[in-house]
Parts: sequence; structure tokens; C-alpha cells
Amino acid sequence: MADTDLVELNDVEKTSGKLGKREQTKLANRESILNAAREVFAELGYGETTVRDIIRKTGLASGTFYNYFKSKEEVFEALMDEGMMRIRPRIRAERIRSRTFDEFIRNAYHAYFEYLAADMETFHIMRRNPNALRVRMDTPEIVAGFEEIREYIEEDIRNGILPAVDSEFLMAAVVGIAMEIGDRMLARAKPDPEQAAAFATTLVIQGYKALQPK
Repeated sequence: MADTDLVELNDVEKTSGKLGKREQTKLANRESILNAAREVFAELGYGETTVRDIIRKTGLASGTFYNYFKSKEEVFEALMDEGMMRIRPRIRAERIRSRTFDEFIRNAYHAYFEYLAADMETFHIMRRNPNALRVRMDTPEIVAGFEEIREYIEEDIRNGILPAVDSEFLMAAVVGIAMEIGDRMLARAKPDPEQAAAFATTLVIQGYKALQPK
């Protein structure tokens, strides 16, 4: 199933006419839990949030919650995966339309920072949960997203577009810059995706070019 299809499945209204009653109920319950968790994590922070807080916000029975998630950690990871599922198709689209690696980096950063600035739920979660975000980087969608970027880099190395740099290190730099600058951008009174993208792009492009053999 494609990422875009998974995103559509998370939208209860769009799928209500396509799924059976039981599937609709399951989808609605899961969405209710995730929506409640977004609010609670943003309000209390990851450390202070309990499963009971999330359940109370949903109005569901505790047994219903545990049919979907075993802990608040699983809920938080599901939220992070959901965000990655939304951004990966955008990054992939920028990869397809970009003619060079430099253009891809510029377009990908712009798409990512625009996404962050437009998603206030992500803003609130990131602001209240910076440490949780840093330690939960091994969820399936996040790992797949990072791996996809590394594959883009290795493809460009094979095609002679990039010098033979360490693809894992370069991927880590690209992702790390995006996360840290995105976090700082969201903390400002007026987040500026254009400024953030320009700064991040310059760092990456000038950085990898300095690694080329003299």
C-alpha cells in the first residue's frame, strides 16, 4: 500500500463510505486516541503525560485504548510515523522533479519547513517534547524515510552527480540539519520556511562540495 493511501485511510470522513461498520469504528477509535494524544502531549509534555490522561480525553473505555496501543510510547511513536507518512510523498515528489542533487536538497528542505510551519499540531508537540523526539528515531516510517534519503544520495554517487562521500554521514547531516533548524524555526514568533530552507541548503551544499577530492 502506498504512503498516500495510508494517509487517506487515516481520514475517517473520506473512508467512511468505503469501509464496513466495524472497520469504521476501529478507524474512528484509533483516530480519536491519536487526536487526544496530540492535545495531551502538547499540553502536558511527554514526560508528564499518562495513558489515563489520553483515555480521559478520548472518552473511550480503558480496554478500548489497549486494543490499539500498549503504552503512551506506542501512541507517541504512531504520531511520529503519521507525520513521516505525510512528508515522505512530498520529499519523493521533489526528488522526481529536481534535476540535480543541489536542486533536490533545496526543494526538499523547502517542502519540509513549509509542512512544519503549516502543521500547528506538530509545532506544539515538538515544542513540548524535544527530548522524546530525539530518542524516538527508530519507528518504521522514520527509519524508512531516512533510508530513502540515503538511497537518493547513493544513486547520485553512482551516477557521478555527487563525490564519493560517506552516504550514511551525509544522510545524517541532511536529516539532522532539517530537524534542528526546523525546531528553532518553529520557536520563532513568525516561522519563515524560506529563510530556514535557504540556510539549511547552503550548509549542505557547501559542506559536501568541500569533501570533494582536490
